Formats: sequence, structure tokens, C-alpha cells
Amino acid sequence: MKKTVLLLSIPLTWGCLPAATAQDARWTMDDCMRYAVENSPAVRKQLHTNDTYRAEYQSSVASFFPSLTTAVSTQHNFGRAIDPETNTYVNTTTFNNYYEGYASLPLFDGGQLVNQWRMAKLNRQAGMNDLQKAKDDLALSTLEAFVNVLYYRGAVRFAHEKREESHRLLYKERRQEELGLRGKADVALVEAQAAGDDYILANQQHLYHTAMLKLKELMNYPSGETLEVDTTAAMPDFIYADELSDAIYETAKATNPTALQAAYKIDIARRQHLIRKGQLFPTITLSAGIYTSYYENLKSEMDPTAFKTQFSNNRGEYLSVGFRFPLFDGLVRHKEARRARNQVRIAREEYTEVLRQLETAIEQSLSDRDGYARECIQMEKKLRADELAYQLTLRKFEEGLMSPIDLKNSAATLLESKALLLQKQLMHLLKCRQVDYYKGKPVIR
Repeated sequence: MKKTVLLLSIPLTWGCLPAATAQDARWTMDDCMRYAVENSPAVRKQLHTNDTYRAEYQSSVASFFPSLTTAVSTQHNFGRAIDPETNTYVNTTTFNNYYEGYASLPLFDGGQLVNQWRMAKLNRQAGMNDLQKAKDDLALSTLEAFVNVLYYRGAVRFAHEKREESHRLLYKERRQEELGLRGKADVALVEAQAAGDDYILANQQHLYHTAMLKLKELMNYPSGETLEVDTTAAMPDFIYADELSDAIYETAKATNPTALQAAYKIDIARRQHLIRKGQLFPTITLSAGIYTSYYENLKSEMDPTAFKTQFSNNRGEYLSVGFRFPLFDGLVRHKEARRARNQVRIAREEYTEVLRQLETAIEQSLSDRDGYARECIQMEKKLRADELAYQLTLRKFEEGLMSPIDLKNSAATLLESKALLLQKQLMHLLKCRQVDYYKGKPVIR
């Protein structure tokens, strides 16, 4: 496959407000994503859910072992009771003490235990995948919010520079008006331009503040504390190359948490269906136990038989095999089996839908990445032309050959070009990260 490689270099001085003091912490893009993941309530909730899955898995493993039960009971009878020595009814007060220990083991249950163990194992694996998906989704959202902060921070800088230049020009025009070199109409137009630049700066500062609040919200960062982002390390050189989406799609299909989540749902639904089908079969259970007792007639003048003797003489053992077969229960088991079967079919349809959405997202990300790379190259050329045009217009305006309206239009075009170039650069960075994510690379580096 023929590849075209374009190296897009971006200056590291764009979008920078005055540098913070040396002791202030600078947050890079990956620092923000890492902090968001480590302090996310959604991620912590998934960790607790995974702990439940581990407990369910351990319980399913323990189900293969016999269940052991011990029981101790006492009974104090008043009135008529059966005398165990004569096996006749007597009117007396007695004390009885019973001891029992028994175990049971399912021999056959239609495969329910095996499928419950496999489903618990799948739930544990799916929980780990869900945890990774929660981390990735939050990291990508934080990445987008970080990009917005960088854009509006750069827009504030551009608006601030334009405002300062407008006010310098206004001061100059007012001085020329005092000397009779400019008319009031020209000065009024420059004043209007300066006022418009004041509004643009205030608007961009408001949007920057809103974007910063959104970033802090996603990071779960204290809103009252300062978050100083690092713009110098956020924009590396980009390498753009034509790529086919099929290879990326095959990788994403096997590694992307969203695709894996849909695949796990199919396997879990299939195990649930097998469990429901197993309830239609009979169950066979093996049981074994040992028991003994102690008896004392509290009104008898004779001393009772010693506890040790009764404990030994009254002992008994048993071994039994139980067989249970569901004959009729209002078709409840059949209903649940059919519902589980339909859940498998629904999970398969959802898996197909998820894969289709994933394929579309990959193709869109590749198209956007390549498109933004080309736009960046063209916008750099346009920006150089707009800067030259503005300098020429400003010189002609100072010489009286251009009107304030012409200067205003040229300055607005230059500001728009700066903002557009910054936007395209940041969007190209965002799409590069997304494409790398679909290739199986971690979001946080």
C-alpha cells in the first residue's frame, strides 16, 4: 500500500498565557487523564462491582463441594410427653437435647452448577473489561475537555493581543485628532473596533472559564483550586499517513473494550440460557448424616442415664439419595428458558450493532485525522498571507489610504485565521489519539 507521510510541525509558543511561577504545577494532557481515572467515582464503583463478581466466582467454585451443616437443639417439655424408655405417654416434665450433623452433594442438576461457575467466571472477566472501558471513556472525555481548554486559552491570548493593538491604535488616532490630522468619524470607528475587541476578550475569557470548569468536573478536581495546564508539552509533531480502516477495525474488534463488552454479553446470556434449561431436568442429591440425643425426666426420682452413655447409645447414621423432578409449575421454568433464549438473540443483535458503530467510528476518525492534517497545512499558508495583508492594511491606514472599516475587516480575518489554525491543530491531535486508541494503544501514555 502506498503511503504519504507529511510531517506537521506546530510551534510550541501558541496559545500560551503568561507563564506561571516556577513553583506552580503544570498539568499535561496525560496528567489530567491519569488524575481523572484515579479519582473517578465511576471507576471506584466499578471496582466495587468487580469485588462482588469475585465473591460470586468464589461462591460458584465452593458449590462443587459438599455442603456441611450441624444442628444443636434443646427442648423443655411440660405436661404429657413420650417417655423414650417405655415409649408411653406420661404426665411429667422432661428435658431433651438433640445433636445432628449432615452433608449433601448434588450428583446431577442439569448442568446448573457448571454453567453458574462459567457464568461467574465470565462476569469476573467482563467486570475487568468494564473497568477498562470506564477508564478509557473517562480518559477520552477528559482529553476532549483538555483540548477545549487549550483552544479557548489560545483564543483568549489572540483576543488579548488584538485588544492591546486596538487600544494602541485608538490612542494614536486620538492624538492625531487633537492635532487635526484625523476626523471624529475615523476616531469613532476605531473606538467601536476597540470596544468590540473588549467584548471578544470578555467572551473568550468566559468560554475559557467554562471549559476549565468542565475539565475540573471530569477530573473530580477541586473547583476552587487553580489548575495550570501545560501547553508546551501538549502538542508534539504529527505524522500523517494514509491507512486502511480494515486492519484497524480487526484490531479494535479483538481489543476495544466496547466490542469486548458486547461479546461478553452474548456469552453470559448463553450461560444464563443453559442454566434455565437445566432447571427443566430432574435433580439427584446425595445426603449423609449422623445424629444423637440426650433425655432426662426432671420429675423422676431415679438418676438419669449418664450423658456420655446416652450420647453413644442414641447415635444413628443415615445415607440417602434424593430425586426431584418438576412435573408442573405453571410453565414458569419454560417461560424463563424462553426468555433466556431471547436474551441470547438480543445480545447477538446488539453485538452486530456495536461492531457496525465501531467500524463507522474508526472510518470517521481516520477521515477526520487526515482531513484536519490537510487543513492545518492550508491554514498555515492562509495565516501567513493574512498576517502580511494586515500589516499592509495597517500601514496604508496610517498613511490615510485605507479606512477604519478596511482595517477592522483585515484584523478580524487575521484573528479568525489564528483561531481556526489552533482549532484544526488541536482537533488533529484529538483524532490522532482516537485512531491510536482503536489500534489498541492506551489512551494515557
